[in-house]
Amino acid sequence: MFSKTNLPTFLLAILLAAIGLYLYLFTDNNIFWSGFVAMTLFYLLIFYIGAKAKRQSSNQSTEEVLLAGRALPLGVAILTMSATWVGGGFINGTAEAAASSGLVWVQAPWGYALSLIIGGLFFARKMRRYEFKTMLDPLEQRFGKRMAAVLFLPALSGEIFWSAAILMALGTTFGTVLGLDTQPAIIISAVVAIAYTSIGGLWSVAKTDVFQLFLLMGGLCLIIPFALNGLGGWGAVWTSYETKMGASASLLPSREALGNYYWNWWDYALLLIFGGLPWQVYFQRVLASKDEQTAVGLSLFAGLFCLLAAIPAGMIGIIGSVADWSGLGLVAPPDAATTLPWVIRYLTNPWVATIGLGAIAAAVMSSVDSSILSASSMASWNVYRPLLKPAITSLELRKILQRCIWIIGITATLLALNINSIYELWFLCSDFVYCLLFPQLVCALFDKQANVYGSIAGFVVAFILRFGGGDATLGLPILIPYPMIEEGVVLFPFRTLAMVSGLISILVVSRLTGRWRAPRGLVEPR
Repeated sequence: MFSKTNLPTFLLAILLAAIGLYLYLFTDNNIFWSGFVAMTLFYLLIFYIGAKAKRQSSNQSTEEVLLAGRALPLGVAILTMSATWVGGGFINGTAEAAASSGLVWVQAPWGYALSLIIGGLFFARKMRRYEFKTMLDPLEQRFGKRMAAVLFLPALSGEIFWSAAILMALGTTFGTVLGLDTQPAIIISAVVAIAYTSIGGLWSVAKTDVFQLFLLMGGLCLIIPFALNGLGGWGAVWTSYETKMGASASLLPSREALGNYYWNWWDYALLLIFGGLPWQVYFQRVLASKDEQTAVGLSLFAGLFCLLAAIPAGMIGIIGSVADWSGLGLVAPPDAATTLPWVIRYLTNPWVATIGLGAIAAAVMSSVDSSILSASSMASWNVYRPLLKPAITSLELRKILQRCIWIIGITATLLALNINSIYELWFLCSDFVYCLLFPQLVCALFDKQANVYGSIAGFVVAFILRFGGGDATLGLPILIPYPMIEEGVVLFPFRTLAMVSGLISILVVSRLTGRWRAPRGLVEPR
């Protein structure tokens, strides 16, 4: 007999075995079958850990599912936050940028790290003190439930873009290392992550994150000495990289390295630092912490860990950039997005490659489950509950949460099947959050005079200024004649302009309309 925990794992094992049999009988792919079996066992282990983490009570409270009962200790909180931030997009995207554009454009690792540190210093304590359930709660209390539902849209788009980016990262790695098509790899990974997240909530996510983080760092560090073995060591690789990239080999911005893109670089830098703050995936850990000190501590330590985790990924990107692929009798990576999986497969032996693939899979699973749960938490708690069924019970809310997990997870999977660049999508996920959501969160938490009219004005102004600049990734045309447009790209820092303009609009309009619409205060916890 199978318990409620073991039965889903057994059914998943049958499904993965059936997929493997189909691939063996009906495809012509040159699949590395030992690696495929190893990854199947890894997925089963992750799923089992996630399913087993579910509390056995059939009547879990809302806080238990969304916030692990607000009982995360500091150690687990740091590990789950670090594992969430250091995802497949983080690892693959860092390698992609280092290989294609130079270290000067590897902005996301230190940008997101600074966002965590700033969040810990200025946001975490207040959010935890008020015992909100989601990041949108202060927005709902300050601006009303309908405005919170509108602000849910940029938060949702950010989470979906992020989930899609990290699923794409896993798909390219799978395809390169195992010889498996990208699409099946993305679908299999997504199904496993969605399933155990819907079963166990935040406890499943947190406990699997701890295991995945250790596998990630161990796997990445193992790859580097093998990859350097045939290239003359790190000294030779770095010398070649400096020669190839010139001033772009430095992390520090300079006119020499960036040229006309100098202000564009700063626009993206500010986007990553402050656009990395208003994320439910971050605040879910903050709000699940057992106390305010834990909330602050997890932010600071996770920020430092993000910086350390970027080092091996950047080194792999540098190795892939300068490797003499033809001299080694190998085909060069077809594009920068495949740099990391190419190094893993062709510059290491098959078993090290399998371990490296496990590390990337761990990074992806630890991020995609968190992102999907975060978006679903906001959809069920801040949209469905207040607008459709205010008197919803905990059991009913849990069922809605599970449905949202599957809907949002499938949406991210479909997007992942239709994108090309991991790094572009990784930037895009913070773009809308930075322009539209960051000013709203700042005013909701720190401006006692902010009201819903100011919120609406700020949203409209930021929306027009941001989308008036277009977006090449989404195929949006440029509508506003900003200065510094080259080759269809706006180099003027219009994203920061949109954010600052939205922030000023909230402050000014709120004060001008305060006599007609009195500001609402945040609700003190009981």
